[in-house]
Amino acid sequence: MSTAEILVRSEAGRRAVLAQTELLHRELGRAPSSWKGDGTRVTTADVAISENIFRELGALFPDDQFFSEELTHEGEPLAVTARFSWVLDPIDGTNNFALGIPHCAIGLALLENGRPVFGAVYDLAGRQLIHGGPGQGVFCGERPAAMRGEKLTTQSMIGFHSPYDKRYAPHAALLAGNYKLRGLGSSTLHLAYVAAGLIDAVVDHNVKVWDIAAAVPLVLAAGGEVCFLTEAPFPLRQFDLRMGRIFYVAGSSAACRQLRGLLET
Repeated sequence: MSTAEILVRSEAGRRAVLAQTELLHRELGRAPSSWKGDGTRVTTADVAISENIFRELGALFPDDQFFSEELTHEGEPLAVTARFSWVLDPIDGTNNFALGIPHCAIGLALLENGRPVFGAVYDLAGRQLIHGGPGQGVFCGERPAAMRGEKLTTQSMIGFHSPYDKRYAPHAALLAGNYKLRGLGSSTLHLAYVAAGLIDAVVDHNVKVWDIAAAVPLVLAAGGEVCFLTEAPFPLRQFDLRMGRIFYVAGSSAACRQLRGLLET
């Protein structure tokens, strides 16, 4: 069950994310952007959202640690030492956001001893906050949500992005030959949509920890699994902007078995 410390932080996290939604909607397709050294895009809204959320939460929980893709220096990895830490992706789907495509999200995760225990994902396109964690359940706004628990069929919808590492390119054909694929341009939304019962499962080869930290506790709270096929990032021991890409599948236990059986043959 969730402790009082987790519950009070969960409520504060929800408030902090919701306080940034007006900015997110206002700056969609308008915020100036630039390209970072690693080839990823950043907008002025990414930085503003990071600063605003961490300022609010830092005033409430000064002993917690705060990690954001956009505020962390690009030097050595930062050790996770506090009992509670926060991992933020201020805008997952920045390319979409910069171009005015609304499939993007704010993703805020609370970790206890390096393990995700709460997540808040604001879905700009759906105009809803998907939030929850183990012991709390999963909610879309105020409405309880439930994931799809059945086995995958040819009609099942799988969230999938083209692999960055082309060694995995054959997986696209395998998946397309068995299921229906959707690529929204936001890894956070793919995983959150599994927890909310909007899609059946996810296969992703491209993510880093901030892309999924907020949605992992949602899937776990919904009774699903997140199965890492590369080294598991949790418990998180350090926050490293140069970390390698994560390959994982997620969905019901039955769906994960099917996907692993297909991809590991």
